[in-house]
Amino acid sequence: MLSDLSILRVAGALGRYAAHRHSLIAKNVANADTPGYRAVDLEPFETALRHARNPLDATATARTVATSSPGAASPNRNTVSLEDQMLRAAEAMRASEIA
Repeated sequence: MLSDLSILRVAGALGRYAAHRHSLIAKNVANADTPGYRAVDLEPFETALRHARNPLDATATARTVATSSPGAASPNRNTVSLEDQMLRAAEAMRASEIA
């Protein structure tokens, strides 16, 4: 029974992670034409889960990190790639479906 609760906690954490990631992706897309804007994303869920399991890190949450896409830099130094954001949105959608 205890393991069932643990599974539910992980599923809930995955759902919250996916929702937060969706909001960051939306923010990136909204700023796709903003000069100098740096795209952000969350660290992978597995990493966030590992941090949360560390008893010394009681306030562990997924950390937001700046991301950059491979390829040519934008002339206005914006790091948002709409194609990359579409892929990240699909990953986040899969995570919400799993949760």
